[in-house]
Amino acid sequence: MHLLSVENISKSYSDKMLFEDVTFGIETGDKVGIIGVNGTGKSTLLKVIAGLEPADSGKVSIGRSVVLRMLAQDPAFAPDETALEHVLGGESPQLKAVRDYAEILEALARSPEDARLQARMVAANQRMDELEAWQLESEAKTALTKLGILNYDDKVSTFSGGQRKRVAMAAALLQPSDVLILDEPTNHIDNDSVAWLESMLQKRKGALLMITHDRYFLDRVSNRVIELDQGRAYFYEANYSRFLELKLERDEREAASEAKRQNLLRNELAWIRRGAQARSTKQKARIDRFEALKEQGPKAAAGKMDVSIASSRLGKKIIEIEHLVKRFGDRTLIKDLSYIAVPEDRVGIVGRNGSGKSTLLKLIAGQLVPDGGTVELGTTVRLGWFSQEHEEMDESLRVMEYIREGADQVKTSDGSTISAGQMLERFLFSPSMQWSVISKLSGGEKRRLQLLRVLLNAPNVLLLDEPTNDLDIATLTVLEDYLDDFPGVVVTVSHDRYFLDRTVDRILAFEGDGIVSHHVGNYSDYQAFAERQEAAKAAAAAPAKGNASVSAAVSAKPESKERPVLKMSYKDQKDFEQIDDWIAETEEAISSVAAQMEASSSDSVRLQELAEEQQRLGTKLDGLLERWTELNELAEQIAANKNAK
Repeated sequence: MHLLSVENISKSYSDKMLFEDVTFGIETGDKVGIIGVNGTGKSTLLKVIAGLEPADSGKVSIGRSVVLRMLAQDPAFAPDETALEHVLGGESPQLKAVRDYAEILEALARSPEDARLQARMVAANQRMDELEAWQLESEAKTALTKLGILNYDDKVSTFSGGQRKRVAMAAALLQPSDVLILDEPTNHIDNDSVAWLESMLQKRKGALLMITHDRYFLDRVSNRVIELDQGRAYFYEANYSRFLELKLERDEREAASEAKRQNLLRNELAWIRRGAQARSTKQKARIDRFEALKEQGPKAAAGKMDVSIASSRLGKKIIEIEHLVKRFGDRTLIKDLSYIAVPEDRVGIVGRNGSGKSTLLKLIAGQLVPDGGTVELGTTVRLGWFSQEHEEMDESLRVMEYIREGADQVKTSDGSTISAGQMLERFLFSPSMQWSVISKLSGGEKRRLQLLRVLLNAPNVLLLDEPTNDLDIATLTVLEDYLDDFPGVVVTVSHDRYFLDRTVDRILAFEGDGIVSHHVGNYSDYQAFAERQEAAKAAAAAPAKGNASVSAAVSAKPESKERPVLKMSYKDQKDFEQIDDWIAETEEAISSVAAQMEASSSDSVRLQELAEEQQRLGTKLDGLLERWTELNELAEQIAANKNAK
């Protein structure tokens, strides 16, 4: 079903053309990812489609019965409304029925004998039945919980900016719409919430338009990509990985076309230099052709950020954390954490929102004082702190003034020195932009400027707090390449699974109740380990549930005159007698390896050996748990057959 049409829309700000003559349509089931360098107009395009900003030319046509809903980067809320009230605040008949029912229920609690309220309650019950709306409140609470909002009866006005956006996201997902528009939906949510949101959008039947820098998310959710590049829009019927292949083919075609144009130019230039006179029509035509070829010069390619800034020498002692404890009130965020950084360490910090990830970075940076234990930095350590907020950035300053506060001359990685203006150009700030007021920059441009300011001080230890927020994919790719060659230590808090897989080789996982576990490998390695642990727990809790289902299945079978005689083989019997001990021994071995890994955190060779042993034991445990389930089901069937005789 056709939902909306975008016809020849254009938009510019001052003398900058964001996009021009963009035309496309959206059908039911389309999941469109919009990508491009910061400042190319991605968010503006979404606002024009949603009717929040006018286009300079062209039009957007939306079907008469089509419901379009947009999750903005800065959502608005009614005064004094709670998180749950906002999520249930849509205008669909089901949501209205839920609100009416809740209001009548609350009134009846105050006046239980009121006959008029009792009659209204009967009608409200019937309305809820007719619309099948009973599950909506439960679904709203589930969505809020999955997005990390547990206090859904609190007023939204008391929430942080990140929490407010998550409440708005829950509302956008629950409230019915034919076209859902999401602007950076993965910002401010943790890894588990990103995975849940990904699964929700994969199953969603309506159309989706979104901007995201999360490449795994984009690859798994989208089936179309729109790339904004130098004012033009390019369209791909593909997810992100296929888009990369198609874009490479387009770049190769454009390069071949430009090479052909250059060759024609050389031939025409050679002819003109031989002294052609513009007397004949033929000669005049060739001169005109030469001028036309010059005018056809390639469209300026999108700039690529160049991170080539020097870093400082780093000594042997870097970061040493011993038995670290940090509490806020009666809540323990970190309990007995020890960690010793080694040269070129790449550490990713993961966990639920509010679990203490950013707190750990602040403890390392000396912005917070531990409640127990110590954090010591080596004398040669020069920290670079890339926070996820802009509070330290004076947005009344001009771009050049902000950078000159850090350094007027910048030393590059090859030992040369360049001016602040030249370095700004390498970070995609044109000479005209360098004298713009910071408050007029886009969110991504502010983040890019903030990153440059951090790197100006030649740090040798980088603390990155959600570095992927608001940065475009092209900039992230350059940053990842820079971190590959960075000679110091990098500690990263991030919910971006691709970025973590690309840049870290060790994980510190906040598991709740102050527990921080160590894992060797990138995020996918850690996730696989966590899934094995969850499977082991589920298997350990399965007997009672499994036995009940087996018994029910057996009792449901009709009586037969002859039943096959079930019994265990000799090997099955021996395994059945010993399987619990084998599982316990393997679990103890895994715990022992984990303890050894924690004790060997500064010995990378030993850590690798232990990681391989941990993986081997994990595979062994999985096999034992499968065998345990098989034997217990067989034992239950044998018992059921005996009882039936």
